[in-house]
Amino acid sequence: MNIGFIGLGLMGRPMAAHLIAAGHSVALHRVKEVSQFLVDQGGVALDSARAVAETSDVIILMLPDTPDVEAVLFGADGVAAGLSAGKLVIDMSSISPVATKDFAERIRALGCNYLDAPVSGGEVGAKNAALTIMVGGEQAVFDKALPLFQTMGKNITLVGGNGDGQTAKVANQIIVGLNIEAVAEALLFAKQAGADPAKVREALMGGFAASRVLEVHGERMVKRIFDPGFRIRLHRKDLSLAIDAAKSLDIALPNTSATQQLMNAAIARGDGDKDHSALIRTLEALAGTES
Repeated sequence: MNIGFIGLGLMGRPMAAHLIAAGHSVALHRVKEVSQFLVDQGGVALDSARAVAETSDVIILMLPDTPDVEAVLFGADGVAAGLSAGKLVIDMSSISPVATKDFAERIRALGCNYLDAPVSGGEVGAKNAALTIMVGGEQAVFDKALPLFQTMGKNITLVGGNGDGQTAKVANQIIVGLNIEAVAEALLFAKQAGADPAKVREALMGGFAASRVLEVHGERMVKRIFDPGFRIRLHRKDLSLAIDAAKSLDIALPNTSATQQLMNAAIARGDGDKDHSALIRTLEALAGTES
């Protein structure tokens, strides 16, 4: 396929690399020094989102936030300006489900198709082509895109219509965020009580408290490895999406709100670009025991 890929960040780079390696023609926008290797591997750098859309049958976005997606889609020299009937836009960013429904409607009005397909799995999942992909859109459009998704991920689910993929991702981020906070509290508690957090984690991995978060992020907390797989700043954004949506639905998400506040504190302390497992540093600071 002729594919356009816009958003060559920590996760976008390996995702685009998998598509190139699979033999697709991939047009790229915003190529920087760190993503130059994609051009060396066969990608084609173009100078605008419009140019990418003009030369591609499928345009994939992997951007930080809702305003970024809107600007790339509908801004000057944006994707929408380069679309022609029958093309497919796939937004793999994690953004507002409400805005997604609006974006999809505007793209469909141009005679094109739209899928929201946010991912979970972090940088490791992106590099290993093992992402979980949650998709919103029509079945026939999903079927067309499935081979591309299978190049980048493993657990791929059509959740429902446009916006439902983003809703699933927000739900995912609630679960992950609260689990990270719970693991951080547990390991801090163990340390302050005089036990070895590494041994406590090892013991818990064999019981009902075992989880992927305890396995991966618990190890990061114990070993103090906070290079970003997924930044606190971006996770805070996702929890903000959850809280905004909850307000519109008139439901309470008390623990999501509390975890978002801890992430606010982490960002204020300068940890916003650390891995979300670094949330333990904020809890340690509150306890006066930060190391």
